[in-house]
Amino acid sequence: MAELKTKQNDADVNDFINSFADTELKKKDSIEILKLMQEFTGFEPKMWGTSIIGFGSYHYKSERSSQEGDWPLVGFSPRKSAISLYVYSGCSGQEDLLKDLGKFKMGKSCIYIKKLSDIDQEILKKLIKSTIEFLQSKYK
Repeated sequence: MAELKTKQNDADVNDFINSFADTELKKKDSIEILKLMQEFTGFEPKMWGTSIIGFGSYHYKSERSSQEGDWPLVGFSPRKSAISLYVYSGCSGQEDLLKDLGKFKMGKSCIYIKKLSDIDQEILKKLIKSTIEFLQSKYK
């Protein structure tokens, strides 16, 4: 089994944002998301791999394969094309929340936004809360 490359590490989160976010708006939005997630979750931000800022963690075991590992409960990354928000688990009620979130694109389990002002931050908090509760319940 291949070892996961994306692991929690001690890289500096602020240095990462300042060097990785490619526009001033993306830096500003990333700092705001950092504050929001830290204050709302109560978890300290940690770098995961080279480009994900995560909050909290859980240990998972795949039901379909022998893969297992640790992953942040929620997180984000200020990528070149959009800010990736890792706040979606597909648990009950989240589809309804997405209807009121605002302007975004959706990947398999990732929400992509161009700027923070495009979305409703209160709905974002509800997504974060439901994802954390779901993952903590599922992966005790």
